[in-house]
Amino acid sequence: MTLDNILEEIKKAQTIILLTHEAPDGDAIGSTLAMKTALKTLGKESDVIIKEFPRTFEFLPNAKEIKQESEIKKYDLAVSLDCTDLRRLVGREYFEEAKRTIVIDHHGTNSMFGDINFVNPVAPACCEILVGMLTYFNIEITKEIGTCILTGIITDTGGFKNQGTTSETFEFTAELLRKGVKVSEIYRKVLEIKTRGNFELLKRTLNRMEILENGKVAFTYITNQDEEEVNIEIGDHEGLVEEGRRIEGVEVSIFIRQKNHEDSYKVSMRSNSYVNVSDICYVFGGGGHPKAAGCLIQGNIEQVKEKLLKEIRKVI
Repeated sequence: MTLDNILEEIKKAQTIILLTHEAPDGDAIGSTLAMKTALKTLGKESDVIIKEFPRTFEFLPNAKEIKQESEIKKYDLAVSLDCTDLRRLVGREYFEEAKRTIVIDHHGTNSMFGDINFVNPVAPACCEILVGMLTYFNIEITKEIGTCILTGIITDTGGFKNQGTTSETFEFTAELLRKGVKVSEIYRKVLEIKTRGNFELLKRTLNRMEILENGKVAFTYITNQDEEEVNIEIGDHEGLVEEGRRIEGVEVSIFIRQKNHEDSYKVSMRSNSYVNVSDICYVFGGGGHPKAAGCLIQGNIEQVKEKLLKEIRKVI
């Protein structure tokens, strides 16, 4: 069984590295730190490489142990969490050089790039996959592990409001409450409190918001100049795409941000009901979930917008 194989590889490994995707969100960070904390209960130390770490998640257990890089070049075991493919994996060189590799993920577009792949696209968050995995390993989900896991679940379910949220999600949350995990405090820290940079970017995106395709599409953007003017920190663009789909009648929300002074834009898309934005992003080499996905598109703002609208018109 896959879980037995994963546990066997963990027990054999002397050196372990944990990796996740670029521009990490709460699920990416929560799952890697939950795994790091869980491995300690097995007597295993591990390195976590996250090069862009948003200040929002500094409260998580073991966050101070996150590294930018490692002196070890060849690990016995590399574990990728919450990442769809090798291209998006930060620290891919460690993954490629490792003796054995494991992929743990919940994206339906996962390319199965590990020696062992444990992917459940039904799970609302990678962190929720870890609940079942750690239970199977007879690892107690402590308050520390639970804080990391619940952070991922809260962020990836949009505060329990996304359709992927299950009854098991609430059952697990109730169990964590009994263990002393401060659910309301985590919710406020990761979803409600805004940095100054995020607030300033929000004002600009709202001012530029266009409602297109007979009210079914919302489109907005930020540029490198915007980011420089408001002096943003890592993670300040998070959540901006959600504003568009809160508008009555909007089915698809599009938010794009310029990438590294180039004529290319990082696209984030969300849908409310019937449009599968993962399929649209897949056309451009991206992917994600049916109602939350992303990609990278070459061109200026108008060109990127038209490329996306061309695909959206086929399904809206």
